[in-house]
Amino acid sequence: MPQRAIPFAQFRGGSSKGLFFKAEDLPTAPTERDRLVLAAMEGVGPGDPRQIDGLGGATPLTSKVAVVSRSEHPDADLDYLFLQVAVGAGRVSTGQNCGNILAAVLPFALESGLFPASSPTTTARVFMVNTGGVCEVTVQTPGGRVEYAGDAKVDGVPGTAAPIVCSYLGLAGSTCGALLPTGNPLDVVEATEVTCIDNGMPEVLLRAADFGLTGDETPAELEANASLRERLERIRLAAGPLMNLGDVSDKTVPKLCLIAPPRQGGLVSTRTFIPHTVHEAIGVLGAVSTATACLLPGSVAGGVAVLPENPASGYSVEHPTGEFTVHLELTVRDGSVEVGKSGVVRTARLLSRGEVLVPG
Repeated sequence: MPQRAIPFAQFRGGSSKGLFFKAEDLPTAPTERDRLVLAAMEGVGPGDPRQIDGLGGATPLTSKVAVVSRSEHPDADLDYLFLQVAVGAGRVSTGQNCGNILAAVLPFALESGLFPASSPTTTARVFMVNTGGVCEVTVQTPGGRVEYAGDAKVDGVPGTAAPIVCSYLGLAGSTCGALLPTGNPLDVVEATEVTCIDNGMPEVLLRAADFGLTGDETPAELEANASLRERLERIRLAAGPLMNLGDVSDKTVPKLCLIAPPRQGGLVSTRTFIPHTVHEAIGVLGAVSTATACLLPGSVAGGVAVLPENPASGYSVEHPTGEFTVHLELTVRDGSVEVGKSGVVRTARLLSRGEVLVPG
């Protein structure tokens, strides 16, 4: 079988892992591009949940792809298209961003010559093609080289690494058209109170207690609960049109986030369906949307979330393997909500680079 060689790099970004390509090395037509991506991740016969014939990691968190190029956007330096490979489904989704993979976009651009490095740090504005938002990313580059070693700790990731500061600009409503797509901080969907929100990630927040849960359940326990998953999927499918997302039966958004009172002194405890498996931690933009919902008067988080005494220190969103601190600029004035910059600290590491061989 003839094979085609495609230049690539593999990075860990935050608590995710994926393949990174220059846009110029992939077909421009989305259908052909997605076929190549599936071949790289799954090999012959896309749809294998093991991804044994490709480079995919057989989980949603390790079946991700970034396509990066120089940007022609007036407010950005780089363009970043995120592709989520639906494990076992043989398809690719562009319906969401990924903040974890975003953390490695500038390191990839520096390593591959798409963007010049400075010293001791390098900052670039990244245009998120999926939803149109912009993120200002700062990477440690002493001597003009990417530094991966450091003292920053990201729960859900072993060890420590150099901090990567990601400051999101204009996230609110980037996918659904409004921070609160339904126009309400609280809705009743399938006889359940929910908050539908989009501050970078379309999400439906629900109280764990409303499902007879404590919020301490492990991801495996939640995934094994068939009746819970069926009920949550009914809510997700009903919420899709309300959030201006249409039929979401084949989409990876909205995510579903079960919330409970914090256990470790944070803002709130979470268990996130993404959308059918449970995140071992929580996604970057999912944490941003969740924290934002907890600050909104009248949301489903009322009586559940515990606001910190010092908001300047950030909002700690607890998850199954630790916590995720989000910094938010948010004001509520005369019933209207204004969202400014949303900041997070991530880490990344270059894992491999070379050529991935795909069936011709």
